[in-house]
Amino acid sequence: MEPGTVRIAVDLLGGDDAPAVVVDGALRAFGADPDLRLLLVGPAEVADELIAMLRPAERDRVAVRPVREAVAMTGDPAALVRSDSTIRAAVAAVAEGAADAVVSAGSTGATVTAAVLGFGRWPGVRRPALIATLPALDGPVALLDVGGSLEARPATLARHAVLGAAYAAVAHGVSEPRVGLLSIGTETGKGDRARRAADPVIADQPLPADGRYVGLVEGHDVALGARADVVVTDGFTGNVLLKGIEGAYAMAGGPPAGGGAPRAAALLGVAGVVVVCHGAARGDDVASGIALAAHLHRRRAIAAVSTLLAELTGANRITDTEVTA
Repeated sequence: MEPGTVRIAVDLLGGDDAPAVVVDGALRAFGADPDLRLLLVGPAEVADELIAMLRPAERDRVAVRPVREAVAMTGDPAALVRSDSTIRAAVAAVAEGAADAVVSAGSTGATVTAAVLGFGRWPGVRRPALIATLPALDGPVALLDVGGSLEARPATLARHAVLGAAYAAVAHGVSEPRVGLLSIGTETGKGDRARRAADPVIADQPLPADGRYVGLVEGHDVALGARADVVVTDGFTGNVLLKGIEGAYAMAGGPPAGGGAPRAAALLGVAGVVVVCHGAARGDDVASGIALAAHLHRRRAIAAVSTLLAELTGANRITDTEVTA
């Protein structure tokens, strides 16, 4: 485990089974990381219940920001997040400097919207993306987008390729990351209009960290990891694939040796560390999300990814209006 104090704002009311599983996950993460500090964002009585389970000497590592309103998993995220909700308060805590990162298992749409409004987007990134790490047979594979945006426009996919290559280099330590575009075959011309249009755009653009584009890949390449370190797709397809792989792991008795199933995803494209867990997260899933957020903060990963993108701006600046389906 990497050293260094880190303060995580935890959305106590995010998720289908909150607050019980969030409290469980927070306690697990707290016990595993002696340098972890928690800012519990939610009802005071829930936070007090968690604090009461700690030893007296540990309680000074926990702070509370009382908020009673949760964002429902359904509804308009933009409208819901404007309320005095836990996710909005958690993002505000980071923006104010009271915490270093946000973790929530609540509504993905609301979490992304709150992060965009609270932190702002990186230059050139119109659609932030959620990136998950899968334990493939030949090493970890970063898959994006897995639900940040359902949009599949070619320019969005091209930008995801840049984001993914930078993330693999920074968070996974991959040199010259290999990037593939998910499709229904590896031959040129395979896929829908968005993939067919995005393929040559990604091939022609430079990638950070000396990344290289390997062309179209298929679903099994995500589980094997032999062809690509990063697999790019839209948020709808990525989320379906991610959950399908999780189900396959469960049927097979677990993921490949040396890596756990993906339990949380990092948000790329906003100026802050945000980790989103499954809505149906269990305690260990929430703990995994908190550990990921701590890892990203300690490695200054989000700032490093942003810097790699900025270094490419002069040579190649893709926006969502430059390429159309």
